Amino acid sequence: MGTPDFAVASLAGLLNAGFDIVGVITAPDKPAGRGQKLNESAVKKFAVEHQLKVLQPEKLKNPEFLAELAALKADLQVVVAFRMLPEVVWNMPPKGTINLHGSLLPQYRGAAPINWAIINGEKESGVTTFFLKHEIDTGDILFSEKVQITEEMTAGDLHDALMEVGATLLTTTVKAIESGDYQEKAQESFGLAELKHAPKIFKDDCKINWNKGNEEVFDHIRGLSPYPAAFTEFLGKGLKIYLAEKEDKEPGISAGAFLTDGKTYLKFASKTGFVCVKEIQQEGKKRMKIDEFLRGMRLS
Repeated sequence: MGTPDFAVASLAGLLNAGFDIVGVITAPDKPAGRGQKLNESAVKKFAVEHQLKVLQPEKLKNPEFLAELAALKADLQVVVAFRMLPEVVWNMPPKGTINLHGSLLPQYRGAAPINWAIINGEKESGVTTFFLKHEIDTGDILFSEKVQITEEMTAGDLHDALMEVGATLLTTTVKAIESGDYQEKAQESFGLAELKHAPKIFKDDCKINWNKGNEEVFDHIRGLSPYPAAFTEFLGKGLKIYLAEKEDKEPGISAGAFLTDGKTYLKFASKTGFVCVKEIQQEGKKRMKIDEFLRGMRLS
């Protein structure tokens, strides 16, 4: 059960490991683009290419879907980047339902663990497999694998790293369940004093607060790149910032103000320094490198 690219690597891994994929459950096709053509999920495209049976339920409690799901007689259900399942679904197979999550649980439960780990300046993240139960991302942990977060990493970079590590970990997990060679660990047993959460990201979360320090602003930009992208107001229009560099020196101008030579650089002042933007997209324009953008702007 999965929808985006992140889930494709896991499906491919299970297929390559020789497991019998009796069905693939993914999101319904949705109209997209100017022509409103029906867009298939990345998982559906992969499944069709590999002649796998595909189910695309609108509602997971629909009796017809539940009957189709039961008819597949799956021993185990695997969830990667899908949606919340009702108990009637996750409790169906004899060996249960497992999930691959893009964080080191119990930290960063929620919809956007990759983004929030970088926004919060974490130095490591990882992937976790666990059994589903009622509350989201709270089930007993099976396996986990750490991934280091470098200072240059964007959310897109971390996504790709976790996607590959996660696919391998998932295959390891399914093999362990098949052989019965695994131990479950309750998330409560980790005894963490503070739990950090990863809620869904909204537009307000993407607006840059230049009154914060350089490190925080830089991490905010990295953590939202390439999607949904951090943004600021610039000359009366929205400006998305995809890539940037820090310049840690006293700005000497008010937070949010900018300096430019009109040709090669554009840098915004934070509370503690400058953030030099490298790749941007102004409202109504394409994504471009800063020198190309400045050539079209003719700023002094």
